[in-house]
Amino acid sequence: MYEKDGEKYFIVDEHQHFWNARPDNWVEGRENLAKGWIDCFYGYHQLAPPETHWPLEKYQRWTLEDYRHDVFEEGHVDHAVLQSTFLYYWYKEGFNTTKRNQMVAEAFPGKVIVNGRWDPREGAEGLRRFEENHKRDNYKGVKLYTAEWYGNSRGYKVSDPEAYRYLDKTRELGIKNVHLHKGPTIWPLDRDAFDVEDVDKAATDFPELNFIVEHAGVPRIEQFAYIAVQEPNVYAGLSVVIGAHMYARPNTFARFMGELLFWVGEDRIVFGSDYGIWEPKWQVEGFIDWQMPDGEQFSDYPKITTTAKKKIMGLNAAKLYDIEVPPECQISAPGTTADEEKAPGEELFIDAGTAAGAQA
Repeated sequence: MYEKDGEKYFIVDEHQHFWNARPDNWVEGRENLAKGWIDCFYGYHQLAPPETHWPLEKYQRWTLEDYRHDVFEEGHVDHAVLQSTFLYYWYKEGFNTTKRNQMVAEAFPGKVIVNGRWDPREGAEGLRRFEENHKRDNYKGVKLYTAEWYGNSRGYKVSDPEAYRYLDKTRELGIKNVHLHKGPTIWPLDRDAFDVEDVDKAATDFPELNFIVEHAGVPRIEQFAYIAVQEPNVYAGLSVVIGAHMYARPNTFARFMGELLFWVGEDRIVFGSDYGIWEPKWQVEGFIDWQMPDGEQFSDYPKITTTAKKKIMGLNAAKLYDIEVPPECQISAPGTTADEEKAPGEELFIDAGTAAGAQA
């Protein structure tokens, strides 16, 4: 756990990877796509503090010892969730598969959760395989990459009828967390396939599922926020929001956080480092130190409290994944300190049921 100024924080990093992007994994004839993909990631890597930058060779594929050091020894992370992105179209053994991620879970038992994945374009066979994999690995969540290339298709929507078959199966299997990449475009994928609009319909039709929108729709963060405020089962994942902006674009980061805190609220925002795009250490330390800046352009955003930071950095994700939180990291009864008072603007929040009733 991380401790600062007498406060203890239970850190759950809900968005990590363990990929292989080395040249020997590139599909013959599509080397330009495989190289372009990891080079785009490496460009985002440069937005972190310079002292945290890796050489490209390590960035393409790192070791379990690197993971141990960067995440658990130095990164302050208590529990991690690994998300998969297969990309078989240009990586021979896949880019970041559940099989590779299981290596991490086996190396660090009790500290790592591996999420499954599915792609509705794989049809009945994919649905069968997903169910078999769940029986073997007992998934608590799935990661969907709606812009992934598959045959002649360059993306799908989670609101498509085929995707609804898979969402039905996800619900039937008792898997409750659905993570979606809805953020910056990574070359050569298409921007439109990352649009957030399909989340609105799916979240309404599957209220039993939690939809964790990774990267919070960046750069469409306002569009996402206006969806999330009316869908109580939609969460904002902070991977990329923190990693690409807190150090390199601090004013942009403050604006993004202001929109999320105002519209989505501190109970539905979760921390993700996006490791290995960036290391968690500087993100954990920087976010816990961070405050909403002064200035007219930030005056109508809520101030962030210690309680909010504890929720965002671990308690919210721990609740989603039924992770036990040590007593010393839990939140005391509200109203005991000034820090527990309502942040400015909090009284403006209304839940979806109240809004619907008012409109009726």
